[in-house]
Amino acid sequence: MPILSDHKQVMIVAGETSGDAHGAHLVHAMKKKDPSLHFTGIGGPALKAAGVDILVDAHDLSVVGITEVFAKIPNVLKGISLLKENIRKLRPGLIILIDFPDFNLHIASIAKKLGVSVLYYVSPQIWAWRSGRIHKIKRNVDHMAVILPFEEDYYRRHNIPATFVGHPLLDSYAPIEKEKSDAADDSHLVIGLLPGSRSSEISRNLPYMLASASLLNGQYENITFLLSVAPSISRQWIETYVDPYKNICRIELVTGDIKEVFAKSTVILAASGTVTLETAMYGVPMVIMYKISPVSYMLGSALVKVDHIGLVNIIANERVVPELIQDDASPRKIAQTVSGILDKPSQWHHIKEKLAHVKSLLGEPGAAEKTAEIGLSILRSNA
Repeated sequence: MPILSDHKQVMIVAGETSGDAHGAHLVHAMKKKDPSLHFTGIGGPALKAAGVDILVDAHDLSVVGITEVFAKIPNVLKGISLLKENIRKLRPGLIILIDFPDFNLHIASIAKKLGVSVLYYVSPQIWAWRSGRIHKIKRNVDHMAVILPFEEDYYRRHNIPATFVGHPLLDSYAPIEKEKSDAADDSHLVIGLLPGSRSSEISRNLPYMLASASLLNGQYENITFLLSVAPSISRQWIETYVDPYKNICRIELVTGDIKEVFAKSTVILAASGTVTLETAMYGVPMVIMYKISPVSYMLGSALVKVDHIGLVNIIANERVVPELIQDDASPRKIAQTVSGILDKPSQWHHIKEKLAHVKSLLGEPGAAEKTAEIGLSILRSNA
């Protein structure tokens, strides 16, 4: 039986670092519009700092890799049970789910059965794989706040209310003052290395990036590599990968603000992920590479329904930047692809122009503000 909702109570669920950050911005935006709102749910340090009463720490639920799934099952089941109990007890007027689809689509089903409205912020990539999840979303989600330009039409074609709110990264984007000159004219080349933010993806990608760096070092007289170290990753651990190359290449580790890498790099070598969109925002030509386990690659190849793996190329609907995936991501091929951009100013400029177009497709700043208004509108209608 549906429960009578309290429109001042809001539950929010973010199971990953990016969702935690996006959720915190959303909570601030909603509280600014209505200070009487009370938030509770699942999240990390950002949501906690935003004033959310954390029922379960997101770190206890996040899963990277197939083998970790089984170890996390007890925590996942406990999290689901605790959320269900609190939905019944708190009677929230709204539950906001952020990405994290395997967990959150289950929570959406529970909320629907209990008569609680559901706002989903940051869509699962169902347009790329496991498209059957669209039926769960249609049954259990009241509104989708989507951050990629083509997603709004995708959901509306399935008669699901959806609003394109723009990409959250635009809210933290700040233009770089220095304008990069022609790649071929640079007397000192700088290559940015972005291996990822999770230890599992770094351990797979970074060795190939460093091996390709040693090959590029032999091709150019004056070249530096800037290696970005994510805040969640141990610098000392990264140095164990870098140490064998210290006498071969000039490699500088950059911790903290990744903007320094964007500002100084002529070309960036990036692991596939959201960081490719951030690179596009700063207009730096890039090469996307990615390595996963053979089993995951085999399963993914059978399930994925898009022509590109990089978000930049998916949004542009064309191969704007090169993609080197799995066996193609060999040190020699990576080095050849990067040098192909460095040695051809026309290609470097062409990619830059295409990236500017991709940035224009990402919408305007204010994703949290727009999503907050959608959430408050649902609360008002429930009240």
